Amino acid sequence: MPVSVVILAAGQGKRMVSDLPKVLQPLAGRPLLAHVIDTARTLNAAAIHVVYGHGGERVREAIPDSGIHWTLQAEQLGTGHAVLQALPAIPDEHTVLVLYGDVPLVRAVTLSDLAGRAGPNSIALLTAVLPDPAGYGRVIRDTTGRVARIVEHKDANHKELAVAEVNTGILAAPAARLRRWLSALKRDNAQGEYYLPDCIVAAVRDGIAVEAVVAASATEVLGVNDKLQLAEVEAAHRRERAAGLMRAGVTIVDPARIDIRGEVSCGRDVVLDVNVILEGKIQLGDRVRVGPNCLLRDCEVGADTVINANCVLEASTMGTNCVIGPFARMRPGNRLADGVHIGNFVELKNSAIGAGSKANHLSYVGDTDIGAQANVGAGTVTCNYDGANKHRTTIGDGAFIGSGTMLVAPVTVGADATIGAGSTITKPAPPGKLTLERGRQQTLDGWKRPAKKPG
Repeated sequence: MPVSVVILAAGQGKRMVSDLPKVLQPLAGRPLLAHVIDTARTLNAAAIHVVYGHGGERVREAIPDSGIHWTLQAEQLGTGHAVLQALPAIPDEHTVLVLYGDVPLVRAVTLSDLAGRAGPNSIALLTAVLPDPAGYGRVIRDTTGRVARIVEHKDANHKELAVAEVNTGILAAPAARLRRWLSALKRDNAQGEYYLPDCIVAAVRDGIAVEAVVAASATEVLGVNDKLQLAEVEAAHRRERAAGLMRAGVTIVDPARIDIRGEVSCGRDVVLDVNVILEGKIQLGDRVRVGPNCLLRDCEVGADTVINANCVLEASTMGTNCVIGPFARMRPGNRLADGVHIGNFVELKNSAIGAGSKANHLSYVGDTDIGAQANVGAGTVTCNYDGANKHRTTIGDGAFIGSGTMLVAPVTVGADATIGAGSTITKPAPPGKLTLERGRQQTLDGWKRPAKKPG
């Protein structure tokens, strides 16, 4: 049967104590809801419906995806009512897979198994066995072990509260039957809401098989209702992503101190030191080493490149055998060829650096094209901004820029040119020659440094 996914994302999340809607709270740098949608996409569903409410257009704007079918739950009357809002757009012959925007870690393989167990005359329900089931609806089975009903925590009696198997809320059911069951729901319960789990009782009453699928791990069904639970989910996600990289052969010095917040691909024998953060799309070639306390965002790093401690690198490409940092910063748009050295307290922005070139100390290189085997001395600044517009600097192959040089763009330094230390260059420097600009040094006899008056 074709599968239509319904993601419930209308909750306000008062316990978050935040102006941000609950489903937009960040997990690994992205909204909780985005993680659920990503997982749903892997199921090749016929459609993905998101039922939203609190946060309204803010939720839709945060997920700019035209492939999502959005349904407004104007009045929050419970999970059953929420699913009912999406059903008019779902054909009777589909299986409805219900997910939650605040349960981001459930695995695609689990959901695929769940959806596959549902049929025209069967429901599949995802359950979990928790050491502390407080707050969850309990799965009550009959004497034969079959699921008989779900009892919400607030409605459960003492015996029912002792049950450790809980309802995760995630289920797969035939659309035609689900439509009928939801339309017949009543809200005579502690919260005065239409409970989706009450459909289980209706299914049992109609002789429909209810198959409970117990989650392999309680971690994957963790829900997020407050900042403590958000931190628990973040830690679980971090462990999972680190484990995936290590299984792929990456050496992670301390898996508890790494954050993987994007799509990461690594070659062989990559080493990641403590407190490394990887965001966006990251590609690390063979034998890349990333030192401690580094942030890489949308970067491609060539084989055998070493990134030393405390670097922040964004939207940049590095060739093979480069050495970066420590304390280097790359703002977006840099392209480093093979064998480039970018040293401590050097900042790059929108620049192309040729093979074997070096900028080892305390420099700013912005909007610059540097050829091969050039040397940029300490304290060099490419003055690329005139207050209104950016201008480019060009430095030729083999050029040597002396320390403390100001290159006022637009300006060109020719191949094999040398710029004397302390110069301010505003005109083209010809290739193969020494160019310098300095005022006459003077010593004033009889001058005395000002001194403070006594007392």
